Amino acid sequence: MSFQTGLSGLNGASKSLDVIGNNIANANTVGMKYSRTEFSALVAGQLGAAGGSTGNTPGIGVSVGAIAQQFTQGNISITGNSLDVAVNGGGFFQLTQPDGSTAYTRDGQFKLDSAGNLVTNSGANVMGFPTDLLGNRTSITPQPMVIPTSAPIPAQQTTAITAEFNLDARTKPAIQTTPPTPISTYGTTLTAFDSQGNEVPVSLYFVKRGPDTTANPAVTTDIWDVYDASTVAAGTTALNTNAAVYATHQANVAYNTTTPPPTDLKPTFAAAGTGAFAAPALTTVATGALFQLEYDVNGKLTSPLAAQPLTLTSPNTAIGTFSTTLDLTKTTQYGTTFAVSNLTQDGYTAGDLTGISIDPSGVITTRYSNGETQSRGQLLLADFRNVQGLTPISGGNWTESFASGQPVLGNPGLGKFGGLRSGALEDSNVDLTGELVNMMTAQRNYQANAQTIKTQDQILSTLVNLR
Repeated sequence: MSFQTGLSGLNGASKSLDVIGNNIANANTVGMKYSRTEFSALVAGQLGAAGGSTGNTPGIGVSVGAIAQQFTQGNISITGNSLDVAVNGGGFFQLTQPDGSTAYTRDGQFKLDSAGNLVTNSGANVMGFPTDLLGNRTSITPQPMVIPTSAPIPAQQTTAITAEFNLDARTKPAIQTTPPTPISTYGTTLTAFDSQGNEVPVSLYFVKRGPDTTANPAVTTDIWDVYDASTVAAGTTALNTNAAVYATHQANVAYNTTTPPPTDLKPTFAAAGTGAFAAPALTTVATGALFQLEYDVNGKLTSPLAAQPLTLTSPNTAIGTFSTTLDLTKTTQYGTTFAVSNLTQDGYTAGDLTGISIDPSGVITTRYSNGETQSRGQLLLADFRNVQGLTPISGGNWTESFASGQPVLGNPGLGKFGGLRSGALEDSNVDLTGELVNMMTAQRNYQANAQTIKTQDQILSTLVNLR
């Protein structure tokens, strides 16, 4: 029986050396989790032993109880490659292998194949959740992550323009200054796009009209006229005309004040005068503004409170004009200088792919030459009730087993799932120094077990030679 005991020791030490050798060989393997050999003693039971006790029974050797994987966190190394992704915390990337089976890995060395699929070095597809272009998840069903790389994204026509700014409340109505305040004093520009991605310059101008209680009709609130490129010329003509009428009104009011009846009175906005000599009223021309902005005494916009229609003209005559909306509902009128705080539009020209990034929540974002960014999916993570029950396979992957339980899928960074680090990889968690020490210990164990066999052989040889 001693031979069998020593032989079991040799087998156990040999298996331990195999495990240690595998750990050492994968010391530089990304996402590698080291294993350790766990031994258990073998004891021969004796039926009918006195008192049912087997306490005096010698052991009959050792067996390998388990080769246990150790899923401790590996160090994070920065690589600078945007498609390298490290998991910092719990969870595994889910893969669909070329044969259609599902696997899991901590190795985040991802690449794009010729079709734009996000794949591993072994050609397995990396799985994730679909999202809209803003990164909002649209389904909980995993699907392969695909990045469109074969063609530029198409142009998108501008459908909405939004501007946020402050108009200076200290400004006088434009017609009341001499010369009149130029129509371009308060304005801003941006570039919109037609359906083919052609640039369409958009210019907006703002001219203060009131309050002016002397006007006909009187303007009692803070009102600004809004112009664009198609109305600014007519607006400028109207401004100059009305400024001249306003100057005449001021002069006539002064004359009428100092000249008593029955002298003929000069016309004014308010049709001042008495009796038969009442003067006709002066009139102003229409400004031709797109619409008006009206503010209350607190500088808040009171009208309009919704986006207004705006017509733009494409440089391509085949397209002609197209409709957008202009949202000025967040503008204010305070006693500070005119300043634009936000100016956006939702159109863009065609663009080629220039870069890919992955945020800590796993959302994949593509960048294009036209300055646009679009989300193309969200990497998912899988976790298990018993990760040590996973079955290791080639390629640094694991598969689900009965012992591991079924996977739980979720978003990186939520709950028990770790966050992702793009441009980095998780190193192997193998402690090379510790493994070398373990190797020497296993070698001594092997030698010692071999010595027990040698000693038993010598004893048997002695017995055989007895005469």
